[in-house]
Amino acid sequence: MFENGLTKRVLGGLAAIMLTMTAATGNAAPAAAAAPPSEAEIAAILKTRVETERRTIGVVVGVIDAKGRHIIVTGARGAGDTRPLDGDTEFEIGSVTKVFTSLLLADMVRRGAVALDDPAAKYLPPGVSLPQRGGRQITLIDLATHTSGLPRIPGNFTPRDPSNPYADYDDAKLYAFLPTAPLNSDIGTTYGYSNLGVGLLGQLLARRARTSYADLVQARITGPLGLKDTTITLTPAQKARLAVGHDSGLSPTPYWDLDALAGAGALHSTANDLLAFLAAELGYVDTPLKGAMADQLVPRRPAGGNLKVALGWHISPGPGASGDPAGEIVWHNGGTGGFRSFVGFDKARGVGVVVLMNTSNDVGGDDIGMYVLTGAPVSKSAPPRQTVPVATEILDRYVGQYQLTPAMLVTVTRQDKRLMAQLTGQPIFEIFAENPTDFFWKVVDAQAHFEVGPDGKATSLTLHQNGREMIAPRLP
Repeated sequence: MFENGLTKRVLGGLAAIMLTMTAATGNAAPAAAAAPPSEAEIAAILKTRVETERRTIGVVVGVIDAKGRHIIVTGARGAGDTRPLDGDTEFEIGSVTKVFTSLLLADMVRRGAVALDDPAAKYLPPGVSLPQRGGRQITLIDLATHTSGLPRIPGNFTPRDPSNPYADYDDAKLYAFLPTAPLNSDIGTTYGYSNLGVGLLGQLLARRARTSYADLVQARITGPLGLKDTTITLTPAQKARLAVGHDSGLSPTPYWDLDALAGAGALHSTANDLLAFLAAELGYVDTPLKGAMADQLVPRRPAGGNLKVALGWHISPGPGASGDPAGEIVWHNGGTGGFRSFVGFDKARGVGVVVLMNTSNDVGGDDIGMYVLTGAPVSKSAPPRQTVPVATEILDRYVGQYQLTPAMLVTVTRQDKRLMAQLTGQPIFEIFAENPTDFFWKVVDAQAHFEVGPDGKATSLTLHQNGREMIAPRLP
C-alpha cells in the first residue's frame, strides 16, 4: 500500500493515501557498482535507520552473490520484545506476493493450463463477468502487468476494521463488484498499479487449478524450491518467529489477513527463504521453475519513464549502460500495516538483495536495496512525527466533508477518540494529531491542516503531500 511506491501523482499524489500494499517506482539513478557493499557498510546504514533516524524497530538485509549468502541485522523483533531478528524471522511481505502470483501464471502457461492472452473472464464463476472496452477483454497478462484498467482497489472496499483492511473482503464482495468495475484506461494500454487486478489473478489461477491460492503456491513454488517458511498461514513454530509489526510512529499494529485478494499480498516469508528464491532466479541452484522464471522476466509493457513491467517484476536501469539489458535491476517491494519489504536482483552481476522491516513507513527499505544493487545513495529521512492527545470535542469540530476536487471528497469522521479520513473511493484511515489543528497519516507521508473559524469549527482542510498543497473547503 505509498508515493515512494508505484503510486502515481494522481490529483497531487492523493492516490498514495489509499495504497498501503504497493510496489515502488524505483527509478534509482544508475551508479557504478562493480561489487555489492560490504557487510560493515550495510550494517552502518541499518544502524542509522534504526538508532539515529528511528524509522523502524528492526531490519534484516540478506545479500546473495557468487561468494555466498549474507545476513545483516539491526534492531529487535518488536517494541518491548528485545529478542534479536535473524534470517529466520517471519515478516509480512505484502506486495512481494505478486511476484509469486505471476510466477504461478508463467508456470501454468508452460504447463499448458492457461495462456497469457486468455480472457480473465474465462476462469470466473458462472454468472460473473468483467467489463470490456473497445471490444477488448481483460486478459491474464493484463492483470499481471497492471494494464487491465481496473482500479487499484475495488469500489466496494469498505473495511470493517481499518487496521486489518483486507480481512473481510471475500469472494462474494469481489464477484459482486467485478461486473460493474470502472476501467481507468483502455485495456492493455496504460500501466496502473492494481491490488485488485493481481488479487483477481491469484483467484483465477487457483480456480483453474481447482485448489486454493495458498495450496497452489505451496505445490508449485514454495514446495519445489524448499521455501518452508514462505506461507500464508503460519504454524505455531513460525508464529513464535514472527516479528511484531509497527506503524510509522513505532507503535505495534495488527497483522493483516487477506481473503479474496490473497494473491496481491498475503504471504509471509523470511530473509533466508527469499535468498533461496533469489538463488533460483540468479541460477545459483537448479530448479524445475527455471523456464517459468525466465519467461517471467521478459519485459511486457512500459510503466512510465524508464520503468518496465514484466510478469510481476518491475525492471529499472541499473549500473550498466542505458538501455543495456545486462545492466537492469529486477525488483518488487511491498508493505502492509506494520511491515515493509524489498526484493531485487541484477542477473548480469549475479547479485540479489532482500530487505525486511518490521515497521511501515514512507521510507521503507527500497533505497537500501537499490544501494546494494546499484550503489545509489540511501535517503536521509526525518525522525518520526510525534502525536499529542486532542479532546474529542475539538475532533468533533473537524467532522464533515471537504471538497478536494469536483470528483473527490475528503470525509472526516470520529471513531471514539480517533479522527478518521477517507478519500472518495478509498479506504478509511486514522489521522494523528501533532497539535490541535495539524494531523498526519501514518500509512503514507501526507499531512492535513484544519483551518478553523472564530467558533473553532473547521472551514477548510489543506492536504500536504509530495511538496504540494491542496485546499479543500468544507461543505455545508
